[in-house]
Amino acid sequence: MQRFLIAGTHSGCGKTTVTCAILAALKHRGIRAASFKCGPDYIDPMFHTTVLDTPAHNLDSFFCSPERLRYLFDRYSKDAAVSVLEGVMGYYDGGDGSAKAIAGITATPAVIVIDCKGMSDSIGAVMQGFLRYRMPSRIAGFLFNRLPLSLVPLARHLCKELGTQYFGCMPVHSETFDSRHLGLVTAEELPGLREKMQRLGELAEKHILLNDLLKLPCDPLPPFTPLTIRPLFEGDARPLIAVAKDAAFNFYYAENLDLLQALGCRLAYFSPLTSRSLPEADGLLLGGGYPELYAGILAANNGLLAAIRRRIKEGMPVIAECGGFLYLHRLLMDTEGRNYQMATVFSGEGRKTDKLQRFGYVTLHAPKENLLFAKDGKLRAHEFHYWESTTPGSSLTAVKRDGRTYTCCFATPTMYAGFPHLYFWADPDAARRFVLKCGEKR
Repeated sequence: MQRFLIAGTHSGCGKTTVTCAILAALKHRGIRAASFKCGPDYIDPMFHTTVLDTPAHNLDSFFCSPERLRYLFDRYSKDAAVSVLEGVMGYYDGGDGSAKAIAGITATPAVIVIDCKGMSDSIGAVMQGFLRYRMPSRIAGFLFNRLPLSLVPLARHLCKELGTQYFGCMPVHSETFDSRHLGLVTAEELPGLREKMQRLGELAEKHILLNDLLKLPCDPLPPFTPLTIRPLFEGDARPLIAVAKDAAFNFYYAENLDLLQALGCRLAYFSPLTSRSLPEADGLLLGGGYPELYAGILAANNGLLAAIRRRIKEGMPVIAECGGFLYLHRLLMDTEGRNYQMATVFSGEGRKTDKLQRFGYVTLHAPKENLLFAKDGKLRAHEFHYWESTTPGSSLTAVKRDGRTYTCCFATPTMYAGFPHLYFWADPDAARRFVLKCGEKR
């Protein structure tokens, strides 16, 4: 299984740009690639998907054990000639959830991207530090982003001096991606993105040593036990889940959707921005995203809001995460401070704040049985939002990794609604419970 991990010295060093450039070049060569993102990020995989026209997947060692993570890596890479992993933050950042940890779990060689703007000989100090900081580093070599072409001989010399491999560079260029408060602007919002990816691929073909990347020696993937996922329903008995998906709601793990289908569900996508009716579904999935950017348009779609409110009150099973949770509020504040009426399933208001709220990993504890949890059940999750709610819920207890706790979420026999994003492969039983509930009446 040929594979390599594109990591970086820090957030913003150009990992996503370099990764997409490599993926675009591989696609142009006709090489079938699978792509992965380390950590819980939703946005970077959207860019991978734009390049490859196939889903990108996440590898998160907080959500999953090393063995489960290797199983997922194998599941989503077995049909590819090469797998390209993109790191998270800096290579060593995040402890047991770092890109280095994922490299170790999957036995993948790492290539470090260095942002060379404003540096020359100091590039060598950065390289030496990364090579020696934690051993074994699994670092096979370096890629030099925003490197003036006049400094290519220096970069080659530094690699030779330090006994590591030069994998090329990305010179200063204009094909950059804009950022927003949760990371990059989503791929769906960028006009001409496919053309930009093509130009990045041309730069990679010219300046990155793709053949050397493809020849990196890889150890066998460490052993794992495959999971057996059997469908709970077949044929016409398969429940239909309506999935909100458009520019306002697009934070979904491809693995979650895959698991729901493997358990016997059908998925029907609709747009809260433009769809005038809700699919005749047995369940509803409202993912995260940026509803605050489209609050006025969402509020104007009165018929759909009323239909969602009615179906939820009638007992249709629903999972509403973060942005989807805000969509079910009475009021949602947009980025300009204006309030708009939403679905009014909850009486509260979604309000803008000036900093991240509840940022990071949590383990959710359920004192009572509900849609996704058995009594005293647990499920790992992740929070990342600037908007806050006046009615955040109190059905579950969230436990941070440092031991701090707080109550959150609405969890009933037919509902999970709250800010924490869920990863079903952390505990497939949560997905099974949702699918069974959706299939009850059918």
